[in-house]
Amino acid sequence: QVQFVESGGGSVQPGGSLRLSCAASGFTFSNYAMNWYRQAPGKERALVATITSAGDSTNYADSVKGRFTISRDNAKSTVYLQMNSLKPEDTAVYYCNLHRGWDMYWGQGTQVTVSS
Repeated sequence: QVQFVESGGGSVQPGGSLRLSCAASGFTFSNYAMNWYRQAPGKERALVATITSAGDSTNYADSVKGRFTISRDNAKSTVYLQMNSLKPEDTAVYYCNLHRGWDMYWGQGTQVTVSS
């Protein structure tokens, strides 16, 4: 079955950096685009970044453009989210996501807290 193991969250001061990782299993990782979402307290889950199956194209929410970078290593079945210049409004639980046909698959989430 599809599974994700996320890591790399934590607490950081404004302006700091974190790198999230999401190790995938249970499907042919290199065949699918992957996404990162986030959910802040009291808000709906929102798409942050998307990367194509080959890693040759990416898209970002306007709020993170120029600060976040999504990447992947198909040999390791892992997708990453490098987050720089973090702001307090980036505080959220971050989830990796696979959208396959009618189904959506989620990791367990990793907490990112940006605070001075």
